[in-house]
Amino acid sequence: MKKIGFLSFGHWNPSPQSGARSASDVLLQSIDLAVAAEELGADGAYFRVHHFARQLASPFPLLAAVGARTTKIEIGTAVIDMRYENPLYMAEDAGAADLISGGRLQLGISRGSPEQVIDGFRYFGYAPAEGETDADMGRRHAEVFFDVLRGQGFAKPNPRPMFPNPPGMLRLEPHSEGLRDRIWWGSGSNATAVWAAKLGMNLQSSTLKDNETGEPFHVQQAKQIRIFREAWKEAGHQRTPRVSVSRSIFALTNDMDRAYFGGSGESRDSIGFIDAQTEAIFGRSYAAEPDKLIEQLKADEGIAEADTLLLTVPNQLGVDYNAHVIESILKHVAPGLGWR
Repeated sequence: MKKIGFLSFGHWNPSPQSGARSASDVLLQSIDLAVAAEELGADGAYFRVHHFARQLASPFPLLAAVGARTTKIEIGTAVIDMRYENPLYMAEDAGAADLISGGRLQLGISRGSPEQVIDGFRYFGYAPAEGETDADMGRRHAEVFFDVLRGQGFAKPNPRPMFPNPPGMLRLEPHSEGLRDRIWWGSGSNATAVWAAKLGMNLQSSTLKDNETGEPFHVQQAKQIRIFREAWKEAGHQRTPRVSVSRSIFALTNDMDRAYFGGSGESRDSIGFIDAQTEAIFGRSYAAEPDKLIEQLKADEGIAEADTLLLTVPNQLGVDYNAHVIESILKHVAPGLGWR
């Protein structure tokens, strides 16, 4: 069995060809797609966060709204860029959204990726400390956020408060018990996977990672996951960690599927640079008739190692079509792979 959810980047474009022409469109459609996915039996509704872009940005109002409209589906991010975040304020927002959803939040966080503007986090009021990189700053923010979610008091109370305080040092409220075990680190390298394991975060691995061995993407990803699990074991954590991977997978079951994705079924990994120093490998997408798709996916070692698969969806094609994309995988592909 494997948990299967969707991942939306929440693109919108005012073009008449787009099914999501405004920020309002994409937010409301994201809620509707989560509701539809739950009705289809999907396990998760996940959203990417990008700033200064025509995409989803502020995650917690959306997560809370999805939580209020659904009852079972996991609700998450993949990922929140921690370079932009005040970790204490974020802990309050996350606690509130988790309580609204009844404890279904699965928050993916990370140091971020190249963005739409240069050092966009500086416009949010954050700058690396002396001798610190922006990646270091993102990980520092993540550690503060992760620690605060313990729910332990740390703030000295006012001796003459407006309202009575409980005894001792005060913690942030609202606190949601158990949320800390549902924080994931979006890792693009083996080293950060080990770092996340030592802290006790779950692992999210996308379709992009540092090209560390020159092997095919799915092989490198599978090795990253195994390295993460070994580091987790060595750290002595008591619970079993979760691992997700994301993929673009389209089952061609009708003429519309073939028109949109019929020409992309033979795609391959590609190599590029995410900055001047870092060579990255981008994983392939999949598009084929269900029986052929099943055989292709059997060979994907990264998917095999993960307990959760996030299907990236073309959100600008509208809620109905994306619900069809999800249903096609759940109905025609997942059973043949033993995922259902």
